[in-house]
Amino acid sequence: MVRVGIVGISGFGGKVLLDILLKHKEVRVTYVAANSTTGRVDAIWPEFRGRTDLVCAKYDPARAIEHCELVFLALPHMESMKIVDALLKAGKKVIDLSADYRLKKTSLYTQWYGAEHKDRKNLLKAVYGLPEIFRAKVRKSRFIANPGCYPTAALLALAPLASIDPGKIVSIIIDAKSGVSGAGRKVAEGFMFCFVNENFKAYRVLTHQHTPEISQYLSGMAGKELKAVFVPHLLPINNGILETIYVTLNEKMTANALDTLYRKFYKTESFVRVMPKGEQVEVKNVVHTNFCDIALTVSEDRKMIVITSAIDNLVKGAAGQAVQNMNIMYDFQETEGLL
Repeated sequence: MVRVGIVGISGFGGKVLLDILLKHKEVRVTYVAANSTTGRVDAIWPEFRGRTDLVCAKYDPARAIEHCELVFLALPHMESMKIVDALLKAGKKVIDLSADYRLKKTSLYTQWYGAEHKDRKNLLKAVYGLPEIFRAKVRKSRFIANPGCYPTAALLALAPLASIDPGKIVSIIIDAKSGVSGAGRKVAEGFMFCFVNENFKAYRVLTHQHTPEISQYLSGMAGKELKAVFVPHLLPINNGILETIYVTLNEKMTANALDTLYRKFYKTESFVRVMPKGEQVEVKNVVHTNFCDIALTVSEDRKMIVITSAIDNLVKGAAGQAVQNMNIMYDFQETEGLL
């Protein structure tokens, strides 16, 4: 049994991590912590009554190092970078769910997150944990930067297309919608029930912090710079992301060719489901699962592709993907705890 810890148990990501890990046959959760919240986990999250007697304490690096072989960091942005170095130096494996190690340029981090990066030396060590694309690197790594939720849905939707001739792509527009849990557990007026219920709105138009993450890894997969227009929206639901992605091409592509490309690309993947022709993705079909559903449509002139993708932002977009990465790192069955 691998001994694992969760730092950030009081947040939504930490809660979903614990829920998955308590059902995992190969691991034992031996340490939980948070920055400020303390006490029994089943008092912080009453749904764990009868499932665990873990007690959350304020984060103590010595205790984490003593009790864990792998540590999941489910902390707010700018917090993980304060503690990663000590864990890595102690020989621990780390999977970070924050954005602190996703962007390889510190200048981009400062620009989009409004703070100076405090652990530059570990940026290059972090492997971007999108398993379907970077599985070989994940398997060899001790330190994973778990992808953001919006980028997960976008990159999985676009990866097969970027893998062929990226010169065919003229433009990419990502119209994304997320449930409210994507904002975390913080108390803010815009996320209160009376402001979200019966409402639908765009936010951070062209300024969302996931924009450079999408561009960085999409360009890496394509082998050339690809930028996307990215606009997020807030849905009046708890969990789930649905993205509608418009790709304009300079050459024609048939629906059959597109379908064949995607089915071949994801043929051996357990958690990506390409919809049958004529069917569309729905949030309700992926919520509380680690699946990413993808549907494909080609315009009448065959020069525009509309890709829709759906995930659960807290599972495939966060905790589930983190566990999937752990399974790969330890050579467990990749679906363990997730199916």
